[in-house]
Amino acid sequence: MISFTTFILTLLALFSLSLSAPMRRDVFVPPIIYPRASVVWIAGQHHNVTWETDDAPVNITNGIGRVYLATNTIIDLDHPLAVGFNILDGRVAIQVPSVPTGQNYSIVLFGDSGNYSPQFTIVGLQ
Repeated sequence: MISFTTFILTLLALFSLSLSAPMRRDVFVPPIIYPRASVVWIAGQHHNVTWETDDAPVNITNGIGRVYLATNTIIDLDHPLAVGFNILDGRVAIQVPSVPTGQNYSIVLFGDSGNYSPQFTIVGLQ
């Protein structure tokens, strides 16, 4: 018969093993739905950046989102458009920054990874 002490020590050993076992985390790369390639934004306007969340895994590595503007795929990390939102929200409101007029802008959504929207146009303030 197992003693009470042996039983408790066995339970503690199993518990410590379960704590040390890594929890499986999945990288979530949601496709950006808006803005699309045909979109024209005006500096100073407000828009919702939106992304797909239907296929989100249960255990996301990083569920805290950030949105940046990129020009020619170069991300402006010094001026985030939105930070600290739940990546599973599927959207976040941003204000279009005052930038030079151009057709080579993209939105970059960070959480687990950085994924780019298609390039679109921003009309800067004159």
